[in-house]
Amino acid sequence: METVFDWHADPIDRTTPITTGYRGTQNVRRFFHRECGEHFKFDRPFMAWMKAAVGRTMGDAADEWLRRDRA
Repeated sequence: METVFDWHADPIDRTTPITTGYRGTQNVRRFFHRECGEHFKFDRPFMAWMKAAVGRTMGDAADEWLRRDRA
């Protein structure tokens, strides 16, 4: 059974798993700003990637966003 993760309040780091209950909260935005820079923003393709990335980590997500940003 999946552990319940509070995307609004629980600490997020690069090892945090992306769960089925993932939400794009302010807490998540703070994480991405730390990892990817202040120019980070969500777009629809990246949001779809996040929804499909259950089981991966937030570090994987940050790396993916940076890869897309450089492309």
